[in-house]
Amino acid sequence: MTPYSKDFPVSWEELHRNARALSWRLLEQGPWKGIIAITRGGLVPAAILCREMDIRLIDTICIVSYKDGEAGEGAMKQGDLSVLKGVEGDGEGFILIDDLVDTGRTAKAVREMLPKAHFATIYAKPAGKPLVDTFITEVSQDTWIRFPWDMEYTFSTPLANRQEK
Repeated sequence: MTPYSKDFPVSWEELHRNARALSWRLLEQGPWKGIIAITRGGLVPAAILCREMDIRLIDTICIVSYKDGEAGEGAMKQGDLSVLKGVEGDGEGFILIDDLVDTGRTAKAVREMLPKAHFATIYAKPAGKPLVDTFITEVSQDTWIRFPWDMEYTFSTPLANRQEK
């Protein structure tokens, strides 16, 4: 049984608008040395933050936490964490960015690796929210967020034609 009963598709425009809003909040808390993106979800928000905040230093921390699974069509389930690439230091002066904090498993791991980094996400769910310093939008724990890089445009059957006659 899937733990997700709600579906929340995010458009490129919405993601960009929310990343810019996050940039405004983070600018007030700077200055910042750079940004560390958690791959893969943090890469697009990191690019937007770098542009909006005029930050040129960017690094990545590469962690695999989601695997193909039974969470729903096209969805994933969380598996064991695997760190593919870390970063040097304790994160002081850096923004650690990800698209989403869900259960908090990845967040706990990166917090241990970079305890002094400022952790920011676009979206936060209740279980992971306490681990994030700054976020823009809270969604319920039972919501699967569909990011624009995970979707493609396809034909949609008109609503009137979906009902059985």
